[in-house]
Amino acid sequence: MWATAWPPSSVRARWPEAAWLAFAAGNVVAMLEWESWETIPFHFIWVSLTIVYGLRVWPDAPTLGVLGGVVAVTGGLILRDVSHGTQEWGELTEVPLMSTMFLAMMWHARRRQQALRIAEGLADERARLLEGQESFLHDVSHELRTPVTIARGHLELLARLEGPSAEVDVALDELGRVERIVERLLLLARSDRPDFIAAEAIAVEDFLADVFVRWSGAVPRVWRLGSVPDGVLLADPDAIRIALDALLENAVQHTGDGDGIELSAAADGRTLSIEVADTGPGVPADALARIFERFARADEARTRSRGGVGLGLSIVAAIAGRHGGGCRVANGDHGARFTLVLPGFAPEPAGAPDYAARR
Repeated sequence: MWATAWPPSSVRARWPEAAWLAFAAGNVVAMLEWESWETIPFHFIWVSLTIVYGLRVWPDAPTLGVLGGVVAVTGGLILRDVSHGTQEWGELTEVPLMSTMFLAMMWHARRRQQALRIAEGLADERARLLEGQESFLHDVSHELRTPVTIARGHLELLARLEGPSAEVDVALDELGRVERIVERLLLLARSDRPDFIAAEAIAVEDFLADVFVRWSGAVPRVWRLGSVPDGVLLADPDAIRIALDALLENAVQHTGDGDGIELSAAADGRTLSIEVADTGPGVPADALARIFERFARADEARTRSRGGVGLGLSIVAAIAGRHGGGCRVANGDHGARFTLVLPGFAPEPAGAPDYAARR
């Protein structure tokens, strides 16, 4: 912000005021010497005062003092010229008009200065909140990891000693959920950091094929890898893989063994849109606008085995946003379609066949 205290704290900081005083003094001399042309130096004085105030935004008391001095000097000189017959009485109206204009500008400048202070305060408060949130999530995740690791070790030992057990499997599965929640909390805490994204060139076809193979071989659904453009995407491969995993996990959670899940992509100039479509029940209409918010859940009545805590899709939104892109959701004829939109795509001549597979 350009506002400064009065008087300025150093000689170098006083140069706008010194330059204006010299300029104003020269114009006062001009008003004395050329009475018939005094309106020109008169306006030079007022315009220059407005400019220097815009640079400095002095406190009210010295500003009003300077304003009063300028009014007295310029008004007195015009009054002298009127008495000499070189100017009309109407010229005196210039002084209150210019004063009123300066006061209006002064009021707006002070309002702008106040708004900037409020904005800076809000920015500092937000930075402190984000820092506190990140610190809190790191502390909580650290405290959770230790007991989860210990509990997992004991359960795995119990399974080896006593053989398979449905109760032990359920407990291990729940511990896995806790571990995934902790990792997602940490990821969201880091999403506002400048080093969150480390972009590099990604071969889109190979990358999506790898993601597809990992999921299609692990979960019994009717899988299909749709059309994928031939090209390179400048993005963080780890972050994009996490976002796609979250979208595919969401599709798996809301479909059954006989339902289909399709992973595809399309390019529009320099923009790549990666889509995950399923034939599940879709997203309730009242949840479409908030589904990417943190801790939002499309169906509050879902069971824990299908619901989660609403972090996966917020991670997708955070990753897309840090890449300068976005994400959207829509209900199709059969199920939901989630789209990850990313800039930084460089198309190449198409020549590879359409990747498609069914499980």
